[in-house]
Amino acid sequence: MLVSPGLEHVTVNKPFTLSVAPMMDWTDRHCRYFHRLITRHAWLYTEMVTTGALLHGDVARHLDHDPAEHPLALQIGGSEPADLAKAAQWGERWGYREINLNCGCPSERVQRGAFGACLMAEPALVADGIKAMQDAVDVPISVKHRIGLDGDDSTAMVTDFVGQLHTAGCRKFIVHARNAWLKGLSPKQNREVPPLRYEVVHRLKQNFSDAEFIVNGGIQTMADMDARAVGVDGIMVGRAAYHNPWVLSHWDGWLAALQHPSAGHAPDALLHAPADSEASRDEVEFAMVEYMADPKRSGGAHWYSVARHILGLRHGLPGARLWRQVWSDHRLKDRPVMDVYRLAQAALQRHALV
Repeated sequence: MLVSPGLEHVTVNKPFTLSVAPMMDWTDRHCRYFHRLITRHAWLYTEMVTTGALLHGDVARHLDHDPAEHPLALQIGGSEPADLAKAAQWGERWGYREINLNCGCPSERVQRGAFGACLMAEPALVADGIKAMQDAVDVPISVKHRIGLDGDDSTAMVTDFVGQLHTAGCRKFIVHARNAWLKGLSPKQNREVPPLRYEVVHRLKQNFSDAEFIVNGGIQTMADMDARAVGVDGIMVGRAAYHNPWVLSHWDGWLAALQHPSAGHAPDALLHAPADSEASRDEVEFAMVEYMADPKRSGGAHWYSVARHILGLRHGLPGARLWRQVWSDHRLKDRPVMDVYRLAQAALQRHALV
């Protein structure tokens, strides 16, 4: 693999990280297992789990995962320090390597629970939560947040927010480089309407140089990653990685090239990253079929609920639409997954003969 154009000017003093964002209803254990088949070194995050769900619900259902998913972080939602500490203890006990606190979700449902982006207005409370979690566990604690609230384009709020958390001991910040509008915009609009201001993340990194800053928001292509790698310690990609998961096949080599640009290639990382070929996608698809057919591996989930995560695997390839139609056909739900796999492969072959 040749060094990506534009990476020559990026200085890396410590390991740079790539990660797939926590996404509600999407990044469940099955999605993460699928992503791990494509990239070895990216960090994966759970969808947000509330402290209430862990304290009063089925802990195993929320936290069980396959060891293959690591490196893996648990994202939790909550605001009460004692509850956050207990939730972090559950996460550490279940083997998660990082506990991430959600201070960025703008949905009204999350606001009603008094957590998410609205917590940016209460940095002292968040700092108390950070300290409580750090006292309770040995794994690192991180925070995912926005750069401001509503129409306030100043950097005073986010600087104070990060500053108080930094004083409390937090050293990893995942920053969606948009403001969060708590009223008037839907969650989808909150990902698209507020303007991206990456320079705010760069300024935070300059002001708190001993902390790690991961930039999130608006990053979709490898070219975007080249552009956004400057001045930060990592990149987090959300829906673009979900809808076109094969982009992850380039990540391990990209990371290795970033760390060792003079080498011009990344042989060790590329041992795991599948080549950009349909045959490699076939291998990943069949690995997921084996996973879906194994109730011990998939936690007993019905294959149909798992298969939704792989629908982007052949994004942009000939025959992808027919292939997706088979895997998403509810009329096939009662068929064995291996039968459905054969039907999907047959659809691809029919397309190739046209």
